[in-house]
Amino acid sequence: MRVRVLFFGMLKDFVGRPGEECDFPDGANLAAIFDSYARRYPVLGDMARSIVMARNQEFAELSTPVQNGDEVAFLPPVSGGASTDPLSIAEDGNYFALTRHAIDSRSLIARIMTGSEGAVVTFEGTVRNNTKGRPTLCLDYECYESMALKTMAQIGREIAAAYPVGRVAMVHRLGRLLIGETSVAVIVTAPHRRPAFEAALEGINRLKKLVPIWKKEHFVDGEVWVEGEWDRDVPTARQPTAAARGRE
Repeated sequence: MRVRVLFFGMLKDFVGRPGEECDFPDGANLAAIFDSYARRYPVLGDMARSIVMARNQEFAELSTPVQNGDEVAFLPPVSGGASTDPLSIAEDGNYFALTRHAIDSRSLIARIMTGSEGAVVTFEGTVRNNTKGRPTLCLDYECYESMALKTMAQIGREIAAAYPVGRVAMVHRLGRLLIGETSVAVIVTAPHRRPAFEAALEGINRLKKLVPIWKKEHFVDGEVWVEGEWDRDVPTARQPTAAARGRE
């Protein structure tokens, strides 16, 4: 069977390409595909506990079977191409988008307000000028666009259902960003301020650990992919045992 295999962030650099079409035996699962690439690129095996596999834009366990025509993605820890811009989902008054243009929070607020709000909380993540004292020139953001947008919308729906809030908007910037520019915005409207603050905080925390977006930081003397971490519930290519997780 033929499968489309994609690599993102630092993994793309390790294998030397963003993706390829590859043949695997019928009945192969994600574990077989991961092991095949780990033999060719040992660094993938070394990073197995932080790499997440996705099948057809959904997080998946290694035991997941793969079928002809599937899309399989190797995803490094989140840190957080040309396409229709912006990519967006609008549903039930909520709004989720990826864009290569400046994020305009005021227009996002106007988009989701109904007039019944008593509070609007806006979180904006911005590009700082250093990392641990090392001067930063700029950042590059890339992502698994279709999966990222789908995951943002899922987070937004779950937050809207879990808190007494009105509407939720999440927008993440892609491409090159300069110092001081906004990389991500999470906006929540609500009748009262406390749930708006709580929902916005949960929104950005979950986005940073679940949405497949990666960041490369550029310095005067070099550049590096920023390695973050996945949410504990996301299955990685090498999960620790239950006993080991209990000791963490």
